[in-house]
Amino acid sequence: MMFPLFWKRNGWGAWHLWGALIMVAAGFAVTYQAWADIAINAWSDEEDHHVFLVPLVAAWLVWVRRERFRFCEPRGTEIGPLILIVGAIVSLIGYYGAGRLFDQIGISFLGDAVGAVIGKGPKESLFHGGAVIVVVGCLISVVGRDVLLRFLPAFVVLVFLIPVPKSLRLELAIPLQGFQAQITEFVFTVAGSEINRQGNSLLINGQPVAIAEACNGLRMVFALFLVSYAFAYGMPLKNWVRVVVVAMSPVSAMVCNVIRMIPTVWMFGRADEPFFGMSGDQAAHVFHDYAGWPMLIIAFLILLGIMKALKWAQVSISPYTLARD
Repeated sequence: MMFPLFWKRNGWGAWHLWGALIMVAAGFAVTYQAWADIAINAWSDEEDHHVFLVPLVAAWLVWVRRERFRFCEPRGTEIGPLILIVGAIVSLIGYYGAGRLFDQIGISFLGDAVGAVIGKGPKESLFHGGAVIVVVGCLISVVGRDVLLRFLPAFVVLVFLIPVPKSLRLELAIPLQGFQAQITEFVFTVAGSEINRQGNSLLINGQPVAIAEACNGLRMVFALFLVSYAFAYGMPLKNWVRVVVVAMSPVSAMVCNVIRMIPTVWMFGRADEPFFGMSGDQAAHVFHDYAGWPMLIIAFLILLGIMKALKWAQVSISPYTLARD
């Protein structure tokens, strides 16, 4: 296999590539059940569809940093087994529960201590998160710490492979539903449309519209966070700009969701009128279901526009090239 000169000069060989592939495959095989759960959740639960964006974002962040391979050497591989062991323990705690796991290996006092912090029952997020850590540990065991440090943003984004716990999602969804209902009511009122709100429900033209879990914007928060993260760490930006872009992603998600909700509520309010061969009610459902992904593109373009405006205003946001930041 042909390698660039700098690869050979830095000590890389074909066996590193094949070794990395074999180790990663072994990591997936050992934690197969967790990865199967992640895939099933992402496919069947619309609230976890953002998981499909994670590999794309990680690949993009590796691609834009590809020149950094020139500064990577296959050293510090001893960190990999340590990461792997930590991931295995985390995954086992998530699967069995702290108390049961440590009781089985005869150190119940440690199980009590860990259980007091995270709870003694099984933890789905730990089970899935541990599997992600195991695969990362397998990779680092071959390629070493230079790759981990030089491509750290691509590894960090893998956290979003972990499905959001339903209990946490519910706690966030309820207040978001009320907030979206209030904002939507405000926009229609300013526009001069007659609309009434009762809790999380809106009444427009005599038609009730409930701001349910699918409409609260939580799905867009996670997806737009990934888009913002990819933008922030895929562009040569100062660290403070990156922090602001990522920190503002929930606000951007709420704004984009309101933009999607306005025509959706408007069509629901005209349930009996025809829209492209469908009733208003049917058109509203179709528009709401398919408008989410285009909103991510719009958000990305908005971010590009903001960066262009800052550069035009001569605000320093790009101090160095991405390959050496």
